Amino acid sequence: MPQLNTTVWPTIITSMLLTLFLLMQLKTLNMYYHPPASPKLMNIKPHNNPWEHKWTKIYSLHSLPLQS
Repeated sequence: MPQLNTTVWPTIITSMLLTLFLLMQLKTLNMYYHPPASPKLMNIKPHNNPWEHKWTKIYSLHSLPLQS
C-alpha cells in the first residue's frame, strides 16, 4: 500500500505548500486594491432648534419633585 510509505511524505508536503504559496501569490497580485479615500471637508451648518434657547433646568425631568 503506497500511502503507508512515509519516505515521500516530506517531499509531497513541501511541494504542496510551495504550490499553494505560489498560487496565493498569483491570486493576490491580480487583485486591484483601491487607494484610501482622502478626507473631504464638509460645510456643516449648526441646526437652530426652537427649544434649544428656552430649555432650562426647570423643565428637566431630574429636577422635578417626586410624585407619590
